Amino acid sequence: MFLVVRAKRIFLVLCLTIAAIGGIIIYSNRTLVPVFRMGAEAAAVYIIDAGHGGEDGGAVAQDGTVESDLNLAVARRVEGVLAFAGKKTVMTRRNENAVYDEGSATLREKKRSDLKNRAAQINRYDDAYLISIHQNSLPAVPSVHGAQVFYNAANGAETMAGAVQEALNQAVNQGNEKNEKAIDDSVYLMQQVRCPAILIECGFLSNPAETQALKSASYQTELAVVIAAGVLNTTNGAAEHEEL
Repeated sequence: MFLVVRAKRIFLVLCLTIAAIGGIIIYSNRTLVPVFRMGAEAAAVYIIDAGHGGEDGGAVAQDGTVESDLNLAVARRVEGVLAFAGKKTVMTRRNENAVYDEGSATLREKKRSDLKNRAAQINRYDDAYLISIHQNSLPAVPSVHGAQVFYNAANGAETMAGAVQEALNQAVNQGNEKNEKAIDDSVYLMQQVRCPAILIECGFLSNPAETQALKSASYQTELAVVIAAGVLNTTNGAAEHEEL
């Protein structure tokens, strides 16, 4: 047991080191060039989804902070860590715009079109993992805070969610640990994609203190590194190696 825990901590430290070395790449708008490869280049594609976008801003904090902006900031950093580790990455959106069809008129039509287009984009890949970044909000109870992971029904999703949740609990949820949960059937994108998919609610915009943290570039990077570490801990086959 000690060896397993120690191996996981070593793996997290390794990911933190990778992110530190690649800080310039993570913060840059330039093309990411993988300079570190963990073994042979894998066929799997890591798809990072920045939730919402365009007119659909998602949750809004008391100070006016919009969820979609934070989602994109964290998603870019997650992509930076994974790309720096030599992984193939795809983002469902790279700017503030949504990906709906031109014919969409109402906000409802735009949201529906956006989600359908994202699902179609993701399902084009036979071997993929989806990492969807979101922020939570519970205005009725502003004291609630912390990051939580949800997963779809695809094989391997629950394991990946558990690894990411464990990493988040150790890094940012200390004293406020949460459990990974199966995603609700009403979440369209998570139900429509075929690949293992996790949705991370990085924090609560209804909590003023957590909102300030989520707006911080350093905290966004910490979240990204921890999320990437959890994902890689399962998709790299690290779990099997720990049992040897």
